[in-house]
Amino acid sequence: MRKTAIIYATALCLTTATGAAQALTPIEQLGKDIFFDPNLSFNANQACAACHSPGVGWTGPDPAINATGAVYEGSIAGRFGNRKPPSSAYATFSPTLHYVMERREALFIGGNFWDGRATGEKLGKPAADQAQGPFLNPLEHALSASADVVSEVCVSSYADLFQQVWGPDVCDPDKVAAAFDNIARSIAAFEASPESNAFTSKYDYYLKGLARLTREERKGLILFKTKGRCANCHVLDRGPNGEPPLLTDFTYENLGVPRNPENPFYTQTDFNPLGDSWIDLGLGGFLASREDYQQFAAANDGKQKVPTLRNVDKRPHEGFVKAYGHNGYFKSLKGIVHFYNTRDVKPVCADPFTTEADALAQNCWPAPEVPENVNIRELGNLHLTEDQEDAIVTFLKTLSDGYQP
Repeated sequence: MRKTAIIYATALCLTTATGAAQALTPIEQLGKDIFFDPNLSFNANQACAACHSPGVGWTGPDPAINATGAVYEGSIAGRFGNRKPPSSAYATFSPTLHYVMERREALFIGGNFWDGRATGEKLGKPAADQAQGPFLNPLEHALSASADVVSEVCVSSYADLFQQVWGPDVCDPDKVAAAFDNIARSIAAFEASPESNAFTSKYDYYLKGLARLTREERKGLILFKTKGRCANCHVLDRGPNGEPPLLTDFTYENLGVPRNPENPFYTQTDFNPLGDSWIDLGLGGFLASREDYQQFAAANDGKQKVPTLRNVDKRPHEGFVKAYGHNGYFKSLKGIVHFYNTRDVKPVCADPFTTEADALAQNCWPAPEVPENVNIRELGNLHLTEDQEDAIVTFLKTLSDGYQP
């Protein structure tokens, strides 16, 4: 079991989970206005919510995109990033990126983005550091400078609220850096609000004694904690004061996920000169960029952030396709659970660019995108029956916010 006490001590102070509907504070409302504003992009056509929509658990809302490359197009047509959007909900609990020594290895905890590069070192919270990234990313909102973001906020319909929250001189042209930081802090405040971190799933009500799990859901919960080993990383422990579980330990793992052959980043030659030879090194790639962390880079190649499983099945209707994994390779909860169960049992597909559907049809799994550092201790050959896989999926469906007991 991972160091749950460390995680809660550094993270749960960021917000209070009540599960009750609450009015937003001024800074939370400001953050929401910014989060849903498409004008804060090069072509005034992309808000944060374009990739983090509440109706689908604060992640990608387009089932056609999810069913293929799973990476979303930015404000400038034809430009795509390299990973699927993670959920922005519950991300505010992630502590500042740091490491502890475990089994003589550095175990990195915290940060945001799949690769942890939003460390929280700049603004004190990874969620705030992360909020600044997409605005200036040429593959996302594609604005050229922080001044562009600030100027748009200062002429927006919520400009008065911006000044109310951060002071009448917040739009002073000589204070752009501070204003940009406060924009990010505002977004993080909204992401920490009860509207984002709702804690209103059936599982939450079950923990409060206000809902009963079905027999199949209970079976899945037991398997989740035992034979399936899911809770090793997606922890079910409460916080020290009884706070609801976060379904993540904020660490990083290489699960042996194959390449997504439909990832549009392979075609972005202006930004990815390696083409389909590009390899996503995840946390290791980021650590290699930091002189203080370079010594740990190779041991973390291929590792991606362990996401929360809260809202993992939230969708507007049963047929809506969601994508799973950092690159969206998997198209169903059943598919990714089956992969965790059988990754090391099935033969390796001949083509490393085999889609999930073709892999299932051929009864194989492609080779891992990054073969080094694959977690073979906690997944790969779990000996789950198909009924047991189904039970785990059924339990995962109890983690969606908005349940009415």
